Amino acid sequence: MLGERLRLARKASGLSLRDLAQRVGVSAQAISKYERGLDVPGSAVLLKLAASLGVRPDYLLRPQPVIGVRPAFRSRPSRLSARALSHIMARVEEWVGRYLAAESFLPPAERVTFVRPALPDRAVQSLDAVERAAEQLRHQWSLGLDPIANLTAELEARGIRVGTIRADDAFDALTFSVDDGSPVIVVRDGMPGDRGRFSVAHELGHLVLEAQAVDPEDAANRFAAAFLVPAAVVRRELGQSRRRLSLQELVSLKVRYGLSVQAWIRRARDLDVITDSEYRRWMVALRSRGWHRQEPGPSLTPERPRRLTDLVYRLLSEGLVSESRAAELLGIRVIELRSQLRPANAPTHSVRG
Repeated sequence: MLGERLRLARKASGLSLRDLAQRVGVSAQAISKYERGLDVPGSAVLLKLAASLGVRPDYLLRPQPVIGVRPAFRSRPSRLSARALSHIMARVEEWVGRYLAAESFLPPAERVTFVRPALPDRAVQSLDAVERAAEQLRHQWSLGLDPIANLTAELEARGIRVGTIRADDAFDALTFSVDDGSPVIVVRDGMPGDRGRFSVAHELGHLVLEAQAVDPEDAANRFAAAFLVPAAVVRRELGQSRRRLSLQELVSLKVRYGLSVQAWIRRARDLDVITDSEYRRWMVALRSRGWHRQEPGPSLTPERPRRLTDLVYRLLSEGLVSESRAAELLGIRVIELRSQLRPANAPTHSVRG
């Protein structure tokens, strides 16, 4: 119980056994014994462990849900070190544990279950098939051709757990699954809105496609662009064929559809709306102005997952959890929870523990 919680909290914090031991003032061997259940820390050490890990002492004493979180990819992404991936896995497992604990209060009939779409072109052998699969999913989900106002909310409503975690810049997003096969998408916190949307759509591509004769990353990238902006929309907005694209129209389209300027240019090239030479001209221009790092035009507000937060707010308002338990389920401090829930002059309410 305590050992598993301690291990997850330590790994999620990116601390080694030695790092944590130095903060607490015990040996690395002692920390190892606590995590393996071979020894139990005294109350003074327990308080130091909790303070060093930024959690409440009762968090370490609460049973950890028995779950298995597995990366939904065959090999570790090349940009991530093994240690970085280990930290991400620990954070994902800790977050999923809180998510499942909150969901456990719901009646089974109210729990949203992801139904994997049966796409005719799911087993893709070409990028054209990827385009068709994106169109098929939009049709099955009744999305039409309009811009998707909030992609994260759309996926959460369909039973995909989406979360954000702190991670270094080598990480954008990854797809995981838990023991029951339900999917999880985690995104690096703090990414620009357009990049975050594309990353979520990319991971959705990994979930719904089976890349056979095409590179899985290429397929997921093409799916993301096609799902956010279908081919018919590109041709409606840009025309069938263009000699030049203007920055003003690209920035306007970025704001309207939540797809970056760079992705719009790539989309136009992939669909033969512009020539390779026009595409190369734009890539040189973007790089020379630093726009490949900082997009031109206004920054888009990042989408924030809301389902877990809204669920915990519901549990709190119905008196099913205390403030301290609600804060723990959200991974924040009680004072942060109160600042979110109690604006000036708002009445307080009592809850059961």
